[in-house]
Amino acid sequence: MWPAGVGTGVGSLPGTDVREACALVTGETPEFPALPELPARGVGADIVGRTAGLLVDLAVEVVPTGWRVAAHPGRDLRRARDLMSGDLDAFDDACDRIRPSWVKVQVAGPWTLAASVELAAGHRALTDRGAVREFAASLTEGLRAHVAEVAQRTGATVVVQLDEPGLPAVLAGSLPTASGYGTVRSIAAPDAQDLLRDLIAGIDAPVVVHCCADRPPIRLLAGTGAAAVGIDATRPAFAGATAEPRALDAIGETWDSGVPLFLGLLPGTAPTREPAVGDLARIGYDLADRLGFDRPRLARLAVPTPVCGLAGATPAWAHRALALSRELGKAFADPDEVPPADER
Repeated sequence: MWPAGVGTGVGSLPGTDVREACALVTGETPEFPALPELPARGVGADIVGRTAGLLVDLAVEVVPTGWRVAAHPGRDLRRARDLMSGDLDAFDDACDRIRPSWVKVQVAGPWTLAASVELAAGHRALTDRGAVREFAASLTEGLRAHVAEVAQRTGATVVVQLDEPGLPAVLAGSLPTASGYGTVRSIAAPDAQDLLRDLIAGIDAPVVVHCCADRPPIRLLAGTGAAAVGIDATRPAFAGATAEPRALDAIGETWDSGVPLFLGLLPGTAPTREPAVGDLARIGYDLADRLGFDRPRLARLAVPTPVCGLAGATPAWAHRALALSRELGKAFADPDEVPPADER
């Protein structure tokens, strides 16, 4: 596993300068830098486009409603692949200066991808179970090659983050159909879990399944063979007086099973008042206390991150958020050194 007491980013950052972004992640989170995503660059830089660029023997293109399956690769797919190639060059150069032992890459998970890409007829790929399986198989093959390339370039162990913000809607059957008059039929939880489990088993790398949506299916994700599960730990179901027993139990069971959490603790945009490390750390401490885990174990049980991507943040807050994630990792490793919440 990655070193205890580290923090990392979720992936996306503001701006369009990839070399600047790579300098940021390797400078502020040198123990565990995440390959930057810069969606402000437009088509092919978004999470769906970047992921589609990794697919093997499946082509997509941009239409007015979003990404759609295409007969042949076109300029949109070429742009996504060119952007990724340039990003890897910049990340390789930045990592060469610090030589990290661990790095992280992010892609859309198979369910979010299938919910976001249309078939030729205009329906979501999610509506066709055969298409879902084809996307998952293509993504598995593409990720194997991607992981191998990043590992060869950086000399680091590569962690893959599968972003599944759309999974709760997939499970609930709440996604609208192409006509807008109905919703796509829900996917049974065991089926969703099986597909994720097969994909994770097919990748020669530790996998984190990240879902920053409200009420993420933690138990389902923890049962996929993932190395960790990522959540927004500031959601009302998990934090403070609004914390729900069912949600807390899911975290406790996940930790009991030996699966750590990537705890989203840093706001995605600059808060009115910058939170103190002690205040942020206490969200993790409170979870550990409520669930009966010794606080020093948090260094292994949790990796602090922003709650979700930082694409909407100011450059200054993106820098500070990543720096705070690293400071929180150290706070989890040595809770006795964290000052009281009212000290600045």
